[in-house]
Formats: sequence, structure tokens, C-alpha cells
Amino acid sequence: MSEIPAPVPVERLHFALPPVHETAEEERAHRKGRLAGALRLFGRLGYEEGVSAHVTVRDPELPDCFWANPFGVPFAELSASGLILVDGDGQVLQGGHPVNQAAFAVHAQVHRARPEVVAVAHGHSVHGRALAALGELIEPITQEACAFYRDHALYDAYTGVAVDPEEGKRIATALGSYKAIVLRNHGLLTVGGSVDAAAWWFIAMERCAEVQLKARAAGKAVPIGHREAMATREQLGSDLAAWINYQPLWRGISRTEPELLS
Repeated sequence: MSEIPAPVPVERLHFALPPVHETAEEERAHRKGRLAGALRLFGRLGYEEGVSAHVTVRDPELPDCFWANPFGVPFAELSASGLILVDGDGQVLQGGHPVNQAAFAVHAQVHRARPEVVAVAHGHSVHGRALAALGELIEPITQEACAFYRDHALYDAYTGVAVDPEEGKRIATALGSYKAIVLRNHGLLTVGGSVDAAAWWFIAMERCAEVQLKARAAGKAVPIGHREAMATREQLGSDLAAWINYQPLWRGISRTEPELLS
């Protein structure tokens, strides 16, 4: 019988880290490419729901401006060159399409309130909306859910389609320093220090919502204890962990649809 190989020591494990760019132009191109990729992935995963979803990334030179998907353009057709640049007052500075007013009203206020946040993601995913309809948070009932343990909020109000900057400010206040928020009767919103992180948190949160709803339908879920949930969050809840988890998705979309970088 052959011997089972010894496990590789943790210190010898190597994986790619988020790239560091020397110029703002290189960083801008990188962020726009990642944004186009995330939008295409959201379309594939069914988060688009007409014109309701939007993902934004802060410009590296203009901190009060962000790149966004143009209003009404299908995610499957988006590329880096088709994104629009919007300032904090909702004016389109680059691009031939208008901005989704909800994207401006909410995302601009989150970007302003959280200068360390690079990207903001929002979509109308099915299970996220179901959880939002219940007005509940993600419960620590799985390992993956612990990434959100005591690191997401509930915006416990609904006032219609969010097109008022004041509503955006209230959402940003409720989000606080957390990575995500459940918008009651609306859906999910996540933030991150990169497009990759914000996109991964949204995808992971949607999946956690799905598991939570299915577990409840099947019976009574067994929660993970506070100490264990906190320890797991320390391992899985960082933006670096999110970035690493997102790379297989990025690799898949960028290889099968390389035109998104054009």
C-alpha cells in the first residue's frame, strides 16, 4: 500500500495576492476590467432582474467619482470600455448612457461614508430578496455564514425605490463599518476593498440566504456558538479571504469572455 503524503505546511502554501499597480491608469484599467467581469457574473447568476442591479467601483484618482454599469445595458454585453464614470452628484462624466438613479442615490452615499471602500455591489437575487422580505439577518448556521457573523446589518425600513440621496445616507449609516446589509423588502448590498471582494461577499451572502431558507423549511437549524462563529469569521471574513475565494470565478469569466476587458 502506498503511503499517504504528508500535508504541506501552511507556511509553504502559495497563492496569488491582489495586484499592486504603479500608476493610477493601470489601477483604473484593472478596476474597470474587474467591474465588467463582476457584472457579467451577476448576469449569469441571475442577479440582474431587469435594470435593478448595479455594481460600482471608486476611481483611483477621483475619490468622489465611481465607475458604474450604464442604465439599461444588459450585463452580458458590458465591457470595460462601456462603463460610465459618475461623480458624487450623479453627473455622468464619461460614457454615453445615463446612470441608474438608484445606483447614484445609494452607492454615492456609501462611497462617501466609507472612504476605504473601493466597490459596492447590489442585486435583486431571489434568496436575498426572500430573506429581506422576512427582515432577517444571516444566521451563523454554516461555516460560510460565519463570515457575516456580527459583520452585517439590517436596514429595517422600506420607502420605495431608493432614488433619494437622503435614503442613501440612511442606508450608509445603517451599514456603518460592516461589509454587508440586508435592505428590508428589497435585497442585499455588500462592500469591499476591491471589486473582487464586494462581488464575492454578495455571491456568498446570497448563497447563505438560500441555505438558511432551505434549512428552516426542512427543520430547525443548529446554530454555531458565539466563540466558534467569531473564530471562523477571523479566518473567512476578511477582504483578502473574499478576494482569494473569488479568483476561480474571475478566471472562468475572463477566459470564456475575454472581450469583457476591451
